[in-house]
Amino acid sequence: MLIDTHCHLDAAEFNADRDEVVTSALNHGVSGIVVPAVARPYFDDVISLCQRYQNCVYALGVHPMYVERSSLDDLDTLSTYVQNHNPIAIGEIGLDYFLTNPKDHPENIKQQTHFFVEQLKIAQQYDLPVILHVRHAIDEILKQLRKYQVNGGIAHAFNGSMQQAEQLLALGFKLGFGGAMTYTRALRIRALAVQLPLEAIVLETDAPDIPPEWIGSAGRNSPVELPKIAQVLADLRQVNVSQVLDITSANAIKIMPKLADLCTPVNALH
Repeated sequence: MLIDTHCHLDAAEFNADRDEVVTSALNHGVSGIVVPAVARPYFDDVISLCQRYQNCVYALGVHPMYVERSSLDDLDTLSTYVQNHNPIAIGEIGLDYFLTNPKDHPENIKQQTHFFVEQLKIAQQYDLPVILHVRHAIDEILKQLRKYQVNGGIAHAFNGSMQQAEQLLALGFKLGFGGAMTYTRALRIRALAVQLPLEAIVLETDAPDIPPEWIGSAGRNSPVELPKIAQVLADLRQVNVSQVLDITSANAIKIMPKLADLCTPVNALH
């Protein structure tokens, strides 16, 4: 079993060939794909997509880069959707200090923090894990996670320090590694991929974004690339790729138990 724990399969980049992408991924051994929503207008599309492709499961949330185009009512809507649609996690949520510098944009950071905290509370209420966006904001995210403890989750596209990694692991999180790890110049990420326990890692593509080195920065990423990403991790750790597949998949299922029933290598389309 191989699980893509973060793939934006609803993105417009897949409109022309989404069926082929899912079928190809399955044929390459990707048994499960987690599709996180990024804002209220996309909730229905993500749910519909995962109803069409039986090996896809969805998370619902408001991404920090979408808070300025979101309303506070969207948080109430999220809670209602969680009640009625049973997502696998709350996500993609978190903070982004890369595009929005806290010193220059305090109001945006205030909005991001409010949405993040309120969504952590929703995760608490419904006992769901969270899928975190943590870009350049890991310390502040850790601060909020200590205040509003949730049922674990995934720190997507992790690129922090070993100390930050250990703190997230202590809070019940797994760390997402994907295309960025495949670049030979990504020395810190590759070092983490080797030094962390394999039980700390889940695999992801973030497709269509963060394409691996063999595609290049201008290319479209896809869940079909996940087996090769897994092989890179195996090569870095000097272990058999089957060990990587088994353990990272078990890690994903431990965090999101509903994956165990949904991620089976059968026909992709309903």
